[in-house]
Amino acid sequence: MNGPLDSIAAYWNDAAPGFDREPDHGLRAAGTRGAWRRRLAGWLPGAGLDVLDAGCGTGSLSVLLAEAGHRVTGVDLAPAMVDLARAKFAAAGLTGSFLVGDASRPPTGDGRYDAVLCRHLLWTLPDPHAALREWAARLRPGGRLLLVEGRWREAGAAVEPYAPGTEGLPWAGGITASALTAALRPLVRELQVEPLEADEELWGGPVRDERYAIVARV
Repeated sequence: MNGPLDSIAAYWNDAAPGFDREPDHGLRAAGTRGAWRRRLAGWLPGAGLDVLDAGCGTGSLSVLLAEAGHRVTGVDLAPAMVDLARAKFAAAGLTGSFLVGDASRPPTGDGRYDAVLCRHLLWTLPDPHAALREWAARLRPGGRLLLVEGRWREAGAAVEPYAPGTEGLPWAGGITASALTAALRPLVRELQVEPLEADEELWGGPVRDERYAIVARV
């Protein structure tokens, strides 16, 4: 790694020990965990899919996917996040693969997937458009790109860099559904947007910003 990726990795590495304290990160409450389980089952129905969890964090969604019968590969830039994800799988008796690396360019070689999942990562990336192209290219024909995203602050509000070298990130503070849809359309053949801000169980309480999922097919 080099440039801003070093400071980004250091930031999330330091954040790892407390990351799961957020209700929608750790999914410790039964209601929140169940809400995400139901949503994932609707977005990725069935079982036996090869799923790439790009920016997997501590692996909470990866666990739900594996419990549903999918084969999961998780990638995260922060080694401490990956360690926690591996520990969750071991504790649950689940099988999965977790790699340390740039989630915008997953170090998975020529592997192709039935689905690529990314939650709340695009705002952290130096080049989110390149990441979208990369993820779409990792999908098998008919595969699904599942993006859970949002706009965390009012449009036009100044956003402070969250780590050294992250000044001027293109989508700092999040990205609206309309803007992300526009970025995705050249890369996919169909997509659906599902608003999520009203589902308080997903977030462990009410939220006032924009939250949504986009499910796109290549």
